[in-house]
Amino acid sequence: MKEELYYLKPNVVFEPLIGRWYAWSHLISPATAAMNVVGRHLKIMNSYIQAPQIHAAAVLNPKMLGGPFMDYGTPKVEEIRKLKEETITSQSSLIRMAEAIKELNAILEKEASGFSLESLYEKVPEILRGYVELNYDLNNRPSFRFFEPLLYKSEFYNKKSQSVALWVTENDERPFCLSTPRLDSPEILHLNISFDHPGIDVLSKMKRTPGSINEIAALLGVQEADRVLFDSFFTKQTYPAYSKYEGPAVRMRYFGHACILIETQGISILVDPLISYYGYESSVSHFSDVDIPDEIDYVLITHNHQDHILFETLLSLRYRIKNIIVPRTTAGALQDPNLKLVFNEAGFKNVIEIDDMEAIRFKDCVITGVPFTGEHSDLNIQAKTCYHVAVNDFTFLFVADSRVLEARLYEHIHRMIGDADVIFLGMECDGAPLSWLYGPLMPEELPRDKDQSRRLSGSDFKKGIHLVNTFHPKEVYVYAMGMEPWLEFISTVRYTAASNPIVQSNLLIEECKKRDIMAERLYGEKEILYQYSQEPALQEALKG
Repeated sequence: MKEELYYLKPNVVFEPLIGRWYAWSHLISPATAAMNVVGRHLKIMNSYIQAPQIHAAAVLNPKMLGGPFMDYGTPKVEEIRKLKEETITSQSSLIRMAEAIKELNAILEKEASGFSLESLYEKVPEILRGYVELNYDLNNRPSFRFFEPLLYKSEFYNKKSQSVALWVTENDERPFCLSTPRLDSPEILHLNISFDHPGIDVLSKMKRTPGSINEIAALLGVQEADRVLFDSFFTKQTYPAYSKYEGPAVRMRYFGHACILIETQGISILVDPLISYYGYESSVSHFSDVDIPDEIDYVLITHNHQDHILFETLLSLRYRIKNIIVPRTTAGALQDPNLKLVFNEAGFKNVIEIDDMEAIRFKDCVITGVPFTGEHSDLNIQAKTCYHVAVNDFTFLFVADSRVLEARLYEHIHRMIGDADVIFLGMECDGAPLSWLYGPLMPEELPRDKDQSRRLSGSDFKKGIHLVNTFHPKEVYVYAMGMEPWLEFISTVRYTAASNPIVQSNLLIEECKKRDIMAERLYGEKEILYQYSQEPALQEALKG
């Protein structure tokens, strides 16, 4: 008798975890993972064990959103104490690595005084030897760099810490993911598989193509005791299929935050995928997984922040992605992990690195990497890029969260790429302080006044209007504001009409409209069709 085939329910959450904490790129790269285990996870767990009531009160205070507080409805002290003990055992190599990095920083601070560093290699902590190179900058300030590819083949990279949690959701309510680990619960199934496991692609495909529950259960190693829960994630009910775009225009679809889909008859480009695709009723109209192509030709990643690289979305889409483009970095700096390595280790193929003003040409389209400044708290980080996308003679400029620190930069860029028909600009112009994201990487805590001055902030009105004045767009869209409800678990943004990013973006929109430029702050969903020339004149012009 032929086995019945089933679909994966559209509201099954596919949550990637590392050591039971929500997986983001800094937990995959070994050096940043080490610093986050010690400087974030263990600190939060110790704090919760000592005073769970403080955490319970803090998560109810809107001013504390995004802070280092665990969000549980009932006390979980014993569970967190157990997780801490497991972390100290299973992540012992990373804990020792974090201690060694701090020790190496102290050695360089004390003993590197401008003379040759060669003699200091003998003082490098034993577990870091052969993995780091010591150096000075041109002002004789000492530092070091990692031979990052070697770290992935060392004791510091352990795929056994990776897992996937499956559970069903009916709404957007989720605790802030960077501060709340995922504990055992009767309605959650934990799959102890690494992110490059082939079963992830097979399971993801079952949202669109029915398959055998028994076969996927065997592939994923689901235990017999968990089969009732696992089987409940599937249905025989069919859902709407993706309708391939066949129109003559360029179609732009906004999926929320910084996620934009550009489609023509022959190409699909998805920028910074973060999709509400769980198939439940929402108060906000939005596109979902059913609106994503069966094949995505190019995924563009702008920068290495957790609201722009969301593995929860990316792993589910992986089997559909032909190519993924990431900003290039080979610095080996602790704060700047190589994204190509991160994606390769997570099972992605055809990962392409792009440099500033480097162009990738295909069919009737050219993708060019454009310098991205600011929003990284003045740290030396290269893994960030804006994108200029030209479909023959029609052009889009995705500026992401770039903050225009030096006006002439984009004037120089304009001389090379010309005007842009449509600009997408992030205007979260307040931003969190440096320590919110990069604090665990710092060898010493930064004084509060300095920390508050170095923020993860995008453009305000003055900086945004400079881009308008430079690139003369016909349309301007403010995006990447983290406003949609399905973003709160990762962004913790709650604006009011008086919030500075709203005030500043309103000023930009009003000024654009005065100039007869179409302008809007995007929210939920948006679709626009753009006519373009079928003659590939732009490609010819850019070949030089």
